[in-house]
Amino acid sequence: MAAAIDSPTLPERIAPLFRGFDWPTLLLLLALSGLGLVAMYSSGFDHGTRFVDHGRNMLLGAAILFIVAQVPPQQLMRLAVPAYALGVALLVGVALFGITRKGATRWINVGIVIQPSELLKIATPLMLAWWFQKREGQLRAFDFVVALVLLMLPVGLIMKQPDLGTSLLVLAAGLSVVFFAGLSWKLVLPPVLLGAVGIAVLVVMGGSWCADGVDWPVLHGYQQQRVCTLLDPTRDPLGKGFHIIQGMIAIGSGGVWGKGFMAGTQTHLEFIPERTTDFIFAAFSEEFGLAGNLTLIACFLLLVWRALAIASRGTTLFARLAAAAVAVIFFTYAFVNMGMVSGILPVVGVPLPFISYGGTAMVTMGLALGVLMSVARAQQPQDSDLLPGR
Repeated sequence: MAAAIDSPTLPERIAPLFRGFDWPTLLLLLALSGLGLVAMYSSGFDHGTRFVDHGRNMLLGAAILFIVAQVPPQQLMRLAVPAYALGVALLVGVALFGITRKGATRWINVGIVIQPSELLKIATPLMLAWWFQKREGQLRAFDFVVALVLLMLPVGLIMKQPDLGTSLLVLAAGLSVVFFAGLSWKLVLPPVLLGAVGIAVLVVMGGSWCADGVDWPVLHGYQQQRVCTLLDPTRDPLGKGFHIIQGMIAIGSGGVWGKGFMAGTQTHLEFIPERTTDFIFAAFSEEFGLAGNLTLIACFLLLVWRALAIASRGTTLFARLAAAAVAVIFFTYAFVNMGMVSGILPVVGVPLPFISYGGTAMVTMGLALGVLMSVARAQQPQDSDLLPGR
């Protein structure tokens, strides 16, 4: 009888699996998921099973989050190098034996067709966090040079595919780790100022360069066209400028309160291209207006703030850098997607987290949030200390 009384019940055995989760973050994720389901139901109403598939993808992302959250940061640190090496090896395989679709070589068949660049969104910042953890207390300028080499290797391979959107996400996540590791402002400010000058020159001179057909260095032809379209969408209103023009019309027509759920004319008359994927923010804006947009932006900003708060309490340098990278990943996702739909950034293939349709992106977000929850759980008392009888 005593053994039966002392034996923990099933809920008591399961409870430690959920203990230590950051509940404010989970509530924000539920809010964003709810907004995503509402937006997908409307924008994907006549797209077959998009709504059901979106819900399934969310459940898959949640399962990955839960599984990764059970792995302590120390174990994640051990996985960082193999994951990075595998990702880079697969990128080399893509360059040599990749599958080409719509002019881009981004996929490889390894029994199943995968896009290795998605793995590098998480593996690259984890690799850099591992590097700085190993060098903690003895960082030199050379260590930052090595980190930049580790970062630019996958970024260069991804840009070669070409995939500007993913390369920007990997670059942003990696640079955030380098910065938070202690890179001096004296080294940060010059490239930032140089970039600002470059953007100013592009805004002033870009129009004439586009009109004269000048070839730009570094950028591929289609990437140059995207920048030219950003500077003046009316150059080709029925072609390359169509996406931006229709997106801005939809956002503006929503007004303050929006046209109402399922009442977006731009959306349901199919003027918005890719309205369930990259341009779903335009459909959301049309139906829910400025009020809905501010709610959505507030949820993303609170999620980023919460991730940074978790990062600030990390028990190791690796944990702090990994959590900070997750914060930057979500900020970059949201900022780039909303910016390109609003016409302030070039159109690139970056989804809006939890809102846009896409299973691969949901898996990536599940991995990122799993890392964040792992760091949060490590800040709590050990599960073994909380079990009955301890």
